[in-house]
Amino acid sequence: MEERKSYSEYLKGKFPPKKKFVERMEALLGKDEAKEFFEISYTKCPSSIRCNTLKMKPEELLKRLKAYGWEARQPMKEYPEIMVVAGLKPGELGNTKEHLLGYFYVQEISSMLPMLVLKPEAGDFVLDLCASPGSKTTQAAAMMENEGFILANEINMGRIGILNSNLERCGVMNQIVTRKEGVALCSQLLKKSTLRFDKILVDAPCSGEGTLRKSPKTFLMWNEKMISNIAKTQRRLAEAAMGLLKVGGVMIYSTCTLAPEEDEMIVDYLVRNFDVEVERVSLPLKFREGVTSWMDKDLSGECGKCLRLYPQDNNTDGFFVAKIRKVSDEVKG
Repeated sequence: MEERKSYSEYLKGKFPPKKKFVERMEALLGKDEAKEFFEISYTKCPSSIRCNTLKMKPEELLKRLKAYGWEARQPMKEYPEIMVVAGLKPGELGNTKEHLLGYFYVQEISSMLPMLVLKPEAGDFVLDLCASPGSKTTQAAAMMENEGFILANEINMGRIGILNSNLERCGVMNQIVTRKEGVALCSQLLKKSTLRFDKILVDAPCSGEGTLRKSPKTFLMWNEKMISNIAKTQRRLAEAAMGLLKVGGVMIYSTCTLAPEEDEMIVDYLVRNFDVEVERVSLPLKFREGVTSWMDKDLSGECGKCLRLYPQDNNTDGFFVAKIRKVSDEVKG
């Protein structure tokens, strides 16, 4: 415990939170819970993995992990593929033959949530608009049993290399990878094709407030102007993707940040401009409801159905998830 404390104190000294960031988290959580948020943000997340059911059954993988002398458990009875692993040496998890052969994917539990909510099935047409490094794309393929179709898009060529490598390692065979800016891709498909999707994931690039436990440099990079600029990109991506969603289809909008400008305010924009409804979601974790007002701005009551995952509630990263169902092709306003 003393070693962990000293590491935590070291991070606090090197990566102190900015005053405005503290004020915003206090506005979201209150002073006492904001203090809990920052305390856990200087500790490491437990190691979690997802069994790749395209290649191996969870019970077989669990047996193999325990044979290494690791402590491995399945924290969610409903999702046996999700495992938390302890007793590891640095780098040990990624160097096992099981990882190299694609039997499991190293993935934070928070990162698994969007697909658990989207629930892609065999035969679905799925769009993963911001796909790299492939954690959620490979998860979708496993849930779909490699049947149906996934369009995995990524704009950055270097990240496409990582995406392709992970797709190949995990045995994904029902995908096409595209390289295009997300809004441009949606616009082109909308104008030049009849391709429409049953399910869409917009796991948008964000300011990363939920990733402090693995990326403490985010403390130094954080600023309100960045949040404002990223929110504009997020809104354009979500709006563009909505045009490709079939009536009755579901879009998951998710981020690994906790800033309402990047979360509920994007959902609020969609609700006010499209004929959609936000659906409540139940998962075996402790969640907070989405906020319905922020900085003197009232948001749609639908935003209260969104999910907020704070790191102190489940010993995970922070995350935001909204499940949005398209009612009709009507555009409001």
